[in-house]
Amino acid sequence: SYFGDKSSCVENANTLNLTSSSSVRGLNSTCIGKTPLSSSRSVCRSHTPLMGYSVTSSSGVSAHSVASVIVAVVEGRGLARGEVGMASIDLKNPEMILSQFADNTTYAKVITKLKILTPLEIIMSNTACDAGNTTKLFSLITEHFKNVTFTTVQRKYFNETKGLEYIEQLCASEFSTIFMEVQSKYYCLAAASALLKYVEFIQNSVYAPKSLKVRFQGSEKTAMIDSSSAQNLELVVNNRDSRNGHTLFGILNYTKTPGGSRRLRSNILEPLVDAETINMRLDCVQELLQDEELFFGLQAVISKFLDTEQLLSVLVQIPKQDTVKTAESKITNLIYLKHTLELVEPLKAALRSCNTQLLKAYYNSLEDTRFGIILEKITTVINDDTRYTKGCLNMRTQKCYAVKPNINEFLDIARRTYTEIVDDIAGMITQLAEKYNLPMKTSFSSARGFFIQMNADCSTLPNGQLPSEFTKVTKMKNTYSFTSADLIKMNERCQESLREIYHMTYLIVCKLLNEIYEHIHCLYKLSDIVSMLDMLLSFAHACTLSDYVRPEFTDTLAIKQGWHPILEKIAMEKPVANNTYLTEGNNFVIITGPNMSGKSTYLKQIALCQIMAQIGSYVPAEYCSFRIAEQIFTRIGMDDDIETNASTFMKEMKEITYIIQNANDKSLIIIDELGRGTSAEEGIGICYATCEYLLNLKAFTLFATHFLELCHIDALYPNVENYHFEVQHVRSSAGNKEKIAYTYTLSKGYTEEKNYGLKAAEVSSLPSSIILDAKEITNHIAKQILHRQKSTPEMMKQRAVYHLAMRLVQTARNSRLDSDSLRIYLKGLKKKYEASCPAPGKSDEQ
Repeated sequence: SYFGDKSSCVENANTLNLTSSSSVRGLNSTCIGKTPLSSSRSVCRSHTPLMGYSVTSSSGVSAHSVASVIVAVVEGRGLARGEVGMASIDLKNPEMILSQFADNTTYAKVITKLKILTPLEIIMSNTACDAGNTTKLFSLITEHFKNVTFTTVQRKYFNETKGLEYIEQLCASEFSTIFMEVQSKYYCLAAASALLKYVEFIQNSVYAPKSLKVRFQGSEKTAMIDSSSAQNLELVVNNRDSRNGHTLFGILNYTKTPGGSRRLRSNILEPLVDAETINMRLDCVQELLQDEELFFGLQAVISKFLDTEQLLSVLVQIPKQDTVKTAESKITNLIYLKHTLELVEPLKAALRSCNTQLLKAYYNSLEDTRFGIILEKITTVINDDTRYTKGCLNMRTQKCYAVKPNINEFLDIARRTYTEIVDDIAGMITQLAEKYNLPMKTSFSSARGFFIQMNADCSTLPNGQLPSEFTKVTKMKNTYSFTSADLIKMNERCQESLREIYHMTYLIVCKLLNEIYEHIHCLYKLSDIVSMLDMLLSFAHACTLSDYVRPEFTDTLAIKQGWHPILEKIAMEKPVANNTYLTEGNNFVIITGPNMSGKSTYLKQIALCQIMAQIGSYVPAEYCSFRIAEQIFTRIGMDDDIETNASTFMKEMKEITYIIQNANDKSLIIIDELGRGTSAEEGIGICYATCEYLLNLKAFTLFATHFLELCHIDALYPNVENYHFEVQHVRSSAGNKEKIAYTYTLSKGYTEEKNYGLKAAEVSSLPSSIILDAKEITNHIAKQILHRQKSTPEMMKQRAVYHLAMRLVQTARNSRLDSDSLRIYLKGLKKKYEASCPAPGKSDEQ
């Protein structure tokens, strides 16, 4: 039997690139010499048992269900911290599961995912677990999975390009749509490359080409939006200009802190799927909108917070070497920490009178005594009036005088020296100003230290020149900046005494931090609360600028007079609003209309509204109800992709395959034209077949097309509705030309417009001879093709019965009407049914 054991089998883990933190009791641990991952040093490591051993796992799995999953985890660095990529492979099952998601500072999603996987071994990069510099994620995972073997691999093996090559090499062709999903998901690709390399090494074998099942899994409890949909819908990046703020993120982002903005971004990319959580958020937004005092009070406090998550990560890292720079940054961070903790009370005060469940929960979290304990410890050492200030000289002064007097007398002496030097500098500059009778003043910059500045016109200077003792002269408009040899010397003395001050302060700060560490966990909660409140305030702010409405969650997608939120910002006025209505019985909508009539905008608008509702924001409409979507798919746009050697048509086919493989009954699917990259007959064939497949799902699908033949599918399937965008024909004053006026209004039925492609071509100044020819040929072909399906009375009756049944089921499920109103509504339904049934002679079955 194999037991994970904490004792390390390698004495000096730092010198090795491949070490395992658990060893095996008994003779299982073998010596492996010259392994590819350990750069040709021989390593004695515990061998991961492959089969037939029982394993104790932290998740309490019974001994007979042996853990056999190996997981590689990698986290983004710098700004991308919190973006986590995972790849897992089961040694008993040739399936690799990739996932990438944004997580918060508690890394709940990562832990949940790992708990579900119950891994045998976890691989991370050596940079994440360097002694004394471990990342928060590494510490958390080791804490939660005490009995799981840990292995570190050199960072260079986490290589996304290699990862993509591996997948191309090993992925079986049925699962090749995985490329569409993971192309730009660098972290899960990096994890995949390290994982496959490692598994091949411990198994001492390679996988056969094209033999693995590879799939991508979003994170639980959130809706899945693939990267191409996020790009099509311009959720966080504008497709024309990446710096442009015309994106969903841009129009909702009124956040005041970096944490809030990160949270908003990850929520937009992964909306919630739990109605209860969404409604809790909506309650908060509603309260913020109704209570102005609460809104402005909270906003004032939140905007004072710095980047709490960043601060935390820096605080918990202990530097290996003590340099002036590390000393200075630690002191700065302690001042930031004090600044942050002093905001806890005002934040509580702002939340005191709130009524919503979530805000109350946040208020209770802030009651945590640890905030007070840490602040108390800090104030015993640090001056009360030390705080974060803007400007480098101000901040430098704050750092110098951070520690209270009489704690370290040498520090007090050094500070007195520093003050004297600064006073001397000021005095010297005043003397120089008197000597030359020039308006000089003392200035400071972090690069130059103290220097002299002067606002003067060139003509006021003797000979138009500065006196010769001044050096390093720069001039901006009428402002001269310069220094002198004496000033440079004094600056050096100043720096020298600063270094002493920082060094002594640093020692005191380190001692203080060591006492604080045990209580630091409460700050993770604080950063969570701040980023969440920031995001909710941002939603409320966005609502006040437009007439958004609170969404409801039912089994119907109903939007009354909804509009496109981004278009509203671009156009600076409210776009034309339209209705949307999809139910389980009418879950497929076909939209037709001429070019430029508004089809694409309308489709994107529905997806954006759905996402806004699912992140807890209000929605641009007069009324709206949504069915929660677990996945949002879009197939929009007509471009080829030269990188993956995909023509327009191949790209369409890949995207549609991906949708068909992954869509379920709870999906929202948006398809803006399909089959345009090939001949008309084949295009219509593919469209028709795709529609028939999607019709059988309970997913909500909106399908825009120029193939009018598709509209007749409603004769066969009662759950299809046809809509079109209206246009009006306006005769120009000259009388000979007809113009199209776009109304951007959606109406029932399919478009009556004929040959609108030709009309668009006319506007585009194509030579008239070509257009006349085109018209003639079009008419000729149209006559040959025109044999349309007509609905028989039998079909119409079936359709009417189906619609009546659907309405009755819906009424039974969702109706809140009293009995009289219900009676009137049902009579109306009966009338509607009788009207849509063809008269069958005398007998009436109803």
